[in-house]
Amino acid sequence: MSRNRHLAVFAAFNGAMAVAVGAFAAHGAGPQIKSLLTTGASYQLAHALLALICAVAPIGRLGAVAGWLGSFGGLIFCLALAFLGLLSLPALGAVAPIGGVLMIAGWLVLAFAAFRSQSVTA
Repeated sequence: MSRNRHLAVFAAFNGAMAVAVGAFAAHGAGPQIKSLLTTGASYQLAHALLALICAVAPIGRLGAVAGWLGSFGGLIFCLALAFLGLLSLPALGAVAPIGGVLMIAGWLVLAFAAFRSQSVTA
């Protein structure tokens, strides 16, 4: 159970960071980086919610793996876009797809976990 609690805590902090990045994009960012920050924050928030659902859903260990994959992917994706825009580090453009792959993997693992789960009913 502690793994799921840690996932829920991580998801909550990830969600808070996504809101902060989104607020900065809306109120403090220049027009060139506003789009990058908004996109990153949107994906990060969606995957924080994925992680929170995986932390409380009765879909077992694979559900937790899906949550961790999705939330770390969202964090990596958001940070890569933020650093790309704020620090003008074009090399971080190559890091964003890693976050994207982790997010996709999280959804696929969740689908597999839900398919295999005995406790999820139709």
